[in-house]
Amino acid sequence: MRKQIAAANWKMNLTYQQAEQLLDGILQEKVAPGPDQQVLFAVPFPYLVLAKSEVDEEQGYAIAAQNCSDKVNGAYTGETSVEMLQSVGIRYCVLGHSERREYFSESNELLARKIDLCLEYGIQPLFCCGEALQVRESGQEAAYVQKQLEDSLFHLDDEQIRSVIIAYEPIWAIGTGKTASAQQAQDMHAHIRSVLAQKWGKDTADSISILYGGSVKANNAAELFTCPDVDGGLVGGASLVAQDFVEIIKALKS
Repeated sequence: MRKQIAAANWKMNLTYQQAEQLLDGILQEKVAPGPDQQVLFAVPFPYLVLAKSEVDEEQGYAIAAQNCSDKVNGAYTGETSVEMLQSVGIRYCVLGHSERREYFSESNELLARKIDLCLEYGIQPLFCCGEALQVRESGQEAAYVQKQLEDSLFHLDDEQIRSVIIAYEPIWAIGTGKTASAQQAQDMHAHIRSVLAQKWGKDTADSISILYGGSVKANNAAELFTCPDVDGGLVGGASLVAQDFVEIIKALKS
């Protein structure tokens, strides 16, 4: 069974003290992920070392960075390299989140370079893809997401792609008042897996975790996670509430 993953994306939220309290509140519930389950916390850069120290002794819990530079090192003030992440023991990194694409103009080609650097330094990328409302309304969502995958991932070999986690974000269903149904999530996840299968074969496609990132909450996680091609969630706002995220972890397939 491929990994079922609950990934918390804290975005640019919480003070140091609040971050510590939130982690403590989640970990004190003693939810033990199964052998095919993984819990990730994608935390702001200043909290990476704190968060890692909190989960180091917890089986099935790990820390992710929310981004990285596409440069190894050098005169890039304000950037964080994969070498830096590796040096503090970070093994996961979120790449291509819809907010990075929209607000910071990150292209598919830029993300391909970041993917390569993460893999080179032993960091597992969590690659985000997804379409905006106008793309969905025009009926072009399948082709749009496929191009994101092709441009950023299709240069990888079989071993490399097996180290990539994918998260589908229906941008049109986040903060717009519109909602995506579990069936819409399953349809796109199945499409993504079919694209992977066409490139690398069914066995490889079936080994890759594909997470859903469209307003996953405690009250809809179980329904979403029962979909055959939905392997957990990339969780925003609900991951900032300890009990809500605990319930989302519990909703993972076992």
